[in-house]
Amino acid sequence: MKMSKSTLPIKIGAVVALCLLFGIVYLLNPAFFGELWDVCLSGDMHRVAEYINSFGAWAMVFSFFLVLCVNAIGFPPAMIFSSANALIFGIVPGILLAWIAETVGVALSFVLLRFLFRDAAEDVISKHKSLQKIDELSGSQGFKVMLIARIIPYLPSGLLNALGAVSKMSFRDFTIAALIGKLPSTAIEAMIGHDAVTASENPYRLVFSLVLAIVMVVGFIIYERRQKQKKR
Repeated sequence: MKMSKSTLPIKIGAVVALCLLFGIVYLLNPAFFGELWDVCLSGDMHRVAEYINSFGAWAMVFSFFLVLCVNAIGFPPAMIFSSANALIFGIVPGILLAWIAETVGVALSFVLLRFLFRDAAEDVISKHKSLQKIDELSGSQGFKVMLIARIIPYLPSGLLNALGAVSKMSFRDFTIAALIGKLPSTAIEAMIGHDAVTASENPYRLVFSLVLAIVMVVGFIIYERRQKQKKR
């Protein structure tokens, strides 16, 4: 299905609006993107936490939108910011903040990616029978697959967003799967990141979180292999 003439101006308008938004932010603070880029690439949770804290009373609001944007874009890894939130605001508030922001971010990413690229994906899928079967499966079993994938810590969020957006999965199923699945994965990532830099405070929780993350990842790999064997 090719892009219709009626939707083309809307899609161009959406891209222009996003560019305009970034332009306004740049005009208000030309150094903002450079500073944020350096902080994100540093991978230093203490530096990320200090940067977020530098916004004072607006730190929680800024952190929410930062995590939201990171999950919408899919880069850099959101675990850096969820861990920083746990350091700044405490384990439970930090996890809850990151969980809600991440869910909103991936939902936004789904909408934008589907709006911009689903038509192109359908053109490719229509030419290959194997892709058509996968596409149909994504509509009927997409919720279960996406839910399991979201529960697993450290799976690339951007990749899952893209796969969901170009599939037949509904926005409702995608969002609910993210809402449920991201809570345990975000909690584990935040606790591991938090306890890794404050290991002396609770070393047993760090070990427990690491073991749990490994078990979940291995379990997901085994599940995927069994699913592939069933399809043969």
